[in-house]
Amino acid sequence: MADPIKISPYEEEEAVKEPLPTEVEAPEKSEERWSGKERRSIKDTRAVGFFRTHPRAKWIIAALVILLLIGGFFIWRYYSVRESTDDAQIDGHINPISARVTGTVLRVLHDDNEVVQAGTLLVELDPKDYQVAVDRARADLANAQANAVAANVGVPLTQTTSSSQLLAADAGVKGAQRDIESARAKLNDAQAMYAKTSADLKRMEQLIAKDEISHQQYDASVAANNSAKAQVDAATSAIASAESRAAQSQAQAEAARTVPEQLKVTRARAGAATAEVQRAVSTLAQAELNLQYTKIIAPVTGVLSKRSVEPGQTVQAGQPLFSIVNLEDIWTTANFKETQLRDMKVGQRAKIKVDAYGREYNGTVESIGGATGARFSLLPPENATGNYVKVVQRIPVRIRFDKDQDPNHQLRPGMSVEPVVFTK
Repeated sequence: MADPIKISPYEEEEAVKEPLPTEVEAPEKSEERWSGKERRSIKDTRAVGFFRTHPRAKWIIAALVILLLIGGFFIWRYYSVRESTDDAQIDGHINPISARVTGTVLRVLHDDNEVVQAGTLLVELDPKDYQVAVDRARADLANAQANAVAANVGVPLTQTTSSSQLLAADAGVKGAQRDIESARAKLNDAQAMYAKTSADLKRMEQLIAKDEISHQQYDASVAANNSAKAQVDAATSAIASAESRAAQSQAQAEAARTVPEQLKVTRARAGAATAEVQRAVSTLAQAELNLQYTKIIAPVTGVLSKRSVEPGQTVQAGQPLFSIVNLEDIWTTANFKETQLRDMKVGQRAKIKVDAYGREYNGTVESIGGATGARFSLLPPENATGNYVKVVQRIPVRIRFDKDQDPNHQLRPGMSVEPVVFTK
């Protein structure tokens, strides 16, 4: 005899609560007869039955939900402190090398893509014309120095000579005044003597008319009168001569009193000669500089590019010959959207992924541009119209590579990069 079927107490309770249907109906028809409330109860019963048969399922689902929340938080946390862009490239200084003087190229010592050190000779121009200019400038300098020496020596000589002339002229004026006074005194004496002899002659004329004196005495009185008159005339002439000499001495004194002006003129000439020496020195220095400029050297260390010079070519001052890319000083210019700059600051850490090598470099935000890139374009946008469309602008941000990130100088300006800035 077969074993009876064992029924659990729970199944017995369910069997009592839910009587068996009298006839079997098709599932479709039975579900159509059930109301929405009955259908929900069936689903809840199934769900309760699933969790009763699998009691750990709800804990697993809860753990998964928690894990998803934690993962979503960390993902949000990860991207909320990072700002990245693919509109970025490596930049650096490109130094143009040009001729500073006109000349004919003798030698070109380096070619494109060569690494040169600062101070390396790149191009040599023909120096003959500039050497001649240096020699001529040296000769002009020697001539100017000789003229300056002569002019400076003339200053004290002119001062001494002019002072002596002034003293002599003053002395001559004083001597002429004394001569005039002496001549006037002699004239007074001569006039007094002439007056006496004239009076004696009149008395002699009266006496000779009475024959009281001899003719010899009368003739002597006439001779004495004539002599006195001659002395008066001589004294008058002496006064005129003394006055003439005094006027001449006075004129010489007036001329000698222009010594300060003459000395100023002499000193001015000496100053002009000294200035000419300075001009000649400057001309010589310029000529020597032009001679040095015939040798064109590299101002910085870097890689040569864009060679545009050949031996035998005549180059003009300012004509570009080479360009040197300075690989010691490079950075990244990243054009971030304006909405990405809210938390970005100078000094924040950054990672720079270089497309060419597929590796990342460390960097630091060095500066943020003063205007958007559109403002520096050839034709800036004009927004003062009725057709304005708001476009998210981009602002250049300079990110400096950390020290010793590129010891082999593999990075080149113009390479595409993808920087990521850590804003927190």
